[in-house]
Amino acid sequence: MSGEKPFGVVLRGLRQQARLTMGELAEASGVSVRAIGDMERGRSRVPQRRTVVALAEGLGLAETEREDLLAAGRAGRPTRAVAVAGTAVPPRSVRDFTGRGPQLVRLKEVAERTGTGESGSVAVISGPPGCGKTTLALKAATDLAEEFPEGCFVVDLHGVDGAVDPGEALLKLLKALGVSDRRLRQEGAAGHAGLLRALLSERRCLVVLDNARDEGQIRPLLPAGGRSLVLVTSRRPLTGLEDVERLALSEMTQDEAVELLHRILGEDRADAEADAVTRVSELCGRLPLALRVAGNWLTVRSAWSVDHLVRRLSDEERRLSALSAGDVRVEAAFELSYGELSGEAARMMRLLSLVSGPDMTAAYGASLAGIGVLEAEDVMEELVEAGLLQVTFTGRYQLHDLLRLFARARLSREEEPVEREAAEDRLRAWLLETAVIAGRWYKLKYGAPPPSWQGLVALENAEEARTWLQSEAPAWLAALRGAAHKGEHTRVVETADAMEWFCDLWVFWGHWSEVYELSGQAAAALDDPNLQAFHLNMHAWALIECDHQYREAIERTDEGLHCARRAGNIPQQASALSHAAVAHRRLGEAHAATEKSRASVDLYEEVDDREGWLGAMVTYGSSLRFLGRAAEAQTQHQRIIAFLDAPDRPVSEHVADMTRAHTTYALGLDHAVLGGWSEAAGHHREAVGQFRRIGMPHMQGSALLGLGEALTELGEGVEARTCLRQVLDLGDAVDRAVLTGARKLLDSLPAE
Repeated sequence: MSGEKPFGVVLRGLRQQARLTMGELAEASGVSVRAIGDMERGRSRVPQRRTVVALAEGLGLAETEREDLLAAGRAGRPTRAVAVAGTAVPPRSVRDFTGRGPQLVRLKEVAERTGTGESGSVAVISGPPGCGKTTLALKAATDLAEEFPEGCFVVDLHGVDGAVDPGEALLKLLKALGVSDRRLRQEGAAGHAGLLRALLSERRCLVVLDNARDEGQIRPLLPAGGRSLVLVTSRRPLTGLEDVERLALSEMTQDEAVELLHRILGEDRADAEADAVTRVSELCGRLPLALRVAGNWLTVRSAWSVDHLVRRLSDEERRLSALSAGDVRVEAAFELSYGELSGEAARMMRLLSLVSGPDMTAAYGASLAGIGVLEAEDVMEELVEAGLLQVTFTGRYQLHDLLRLFARARLSREEEPVEREAAEDRLRAWLLETAVIAGRWYKLKYGAPPPSWQGLVALENAEEARTWLQSEAPAWLAALRGAAHKGEHTRVVETADAMEWFCDLWVFWGHWSEVYELSGQAAAALDDPNLQAFHLNMHAWALIECDHQYREAIERTDEGLHCARRAGNIPQQASALSHAAVAHRRLGEAHAATEKSRASVDLYEEVDDREGWLGAMVTYGSSLRFLGRAAEAQTQHQRIIAFLDAPDRPVSEHVADMTRAHTTYALGLDHAVLGGWSEAAGHHREAVGQFRRIGMPHMQGSALLGLGEALTELGEGVEARTCLRQVLDLGDAVDRAVLTGARKLLDSLPAE
């Protein structure tokens, strides 16, 4: 029964029946999200049996359903190799065609395979409006025309502006192939499709079916075998078609976009304003249609500078209207596809314009529309089918920049302000609530989400939480800014509070200072000195570790200490002193660092706050070493290890692991100062492994540098060189000073 349906349709039905998202099925089956999405949308061929079995196991199918899925796979899999290809001959030359090298190579390879005569071929080039589908097809046809000596034919099917009837298209092709009117009358309308298939099977022809509306429009026009090729262009991926080659097209690369503008403007003019040309390509979203319109503006208005166009396009509210030349309007191309959407899909597209990040998951659509994730996924898939939403290699959805502006304009025009605000509120609430739950996996006294929490995404362990926080960072940071702007002070401080321990795992994200500056302002607005002390101290941490703004950090700790004393909050007094000690040490102020770190240790001991005490002890030991008392520092650090080794230690595992790694690294530095290079190497080597397991690349880099220094002193140049190269491989995840130190030491080593 299921074999009568395409494999992708059967797979999607079973997944929805199991109430699984694509991501959840990917995790359960071991098949990638991208592969599952391509199968369901018909963009890839039916997978091999082992992949189908893995999907069945991931779905937890009963025997009957399992057999249905396997049967659909067998039915959809060709029994012999099928060569597939697509080319076209243009009715006009493509004089300034630019880029698309990999796509042209692929089409050429397919054309060569088709020439063996094993079977006829069909290729579908799909993509969003204005991405250059037709231009690519025509260029490929120009390049391949000699391989099709019996004719190249192009039929514009007008899929989005008054679709041509299949029967009319059949007549056009048959007449182009030389079929007489008498023969056409003899065959009758019912026989035209069969006649076309017969002719294409006998001849070596190339047919372009441009701008197809849907599968039904082109099925009668496709060959059943032979050496002819048919290339279909469509905004839709036409997932209902089986045994076709699929080529999904999107925007150009940056280099291709700039090159196209150079060709339109001429090298002299483009080179004279190279930076402005690059900026135009960015503002056009590297979309070929928009680039051509922009280039035409500049060629017609030769008195305009390229920078003048940049200024016009920089206004987001006017950008789409500015991208029009004569009867060619980028916005009009979008409107045609938008007008064909269902009401739910059109509303979803409008709402997705509110997402500030570069891409999104179905959960974003669910929160914006106030529906379930599976329902949102189905609606967003309609947008994919319409060519208005793209799917990335990771399985996430992406709305092109110009389409986002189009959708935002439609949102303003078609939605009441109260509805837009409600959608924004739903998205912001979901993002920040999820960020809090994810951050608390690392927060003391929290951990796993409470049983009552019903989220739109799975956060079943700390690694899933970390992945979500990092992948969705642009969106939840924007939501935090929005909450601060709207005066949602409690939500702001709650979100920042949840990041207290997670931020140590992602030090060089680049936004922690902003996060804690916003939360400090929110705490001040709430006039809660306890909250103020915590968030001022966290802002100081960010200024020290992320931004290296040590004087400003000390100012924050002074403010935090004042608030903590006003609130009678001893742990936050200790925290302020400990952060200040680190800043003083980085400034070379050894005595101030030692005094404040010792005072911090005493305060934590006074209230028996062991988790705070551990961090203060590491800082105190490091301050002693910096003061020239490395033996005392070593003693303090050994006290920490002994505390952590005790079977009844009163701290969480995460805190213990992080403290052990930092202390082990500190012991390596202590031994290095004391000249114990062998012991230093041992501690640094151990710290490298600990930081790697925890997932702290910035500290892993520091420990590798320390190990490289120790190995150099021990005369182990080969291993030292390996360690130092590993530091450089970590790149931006490591502090710039560490990278500089590694390069300098590496350059000083004897040549290999």
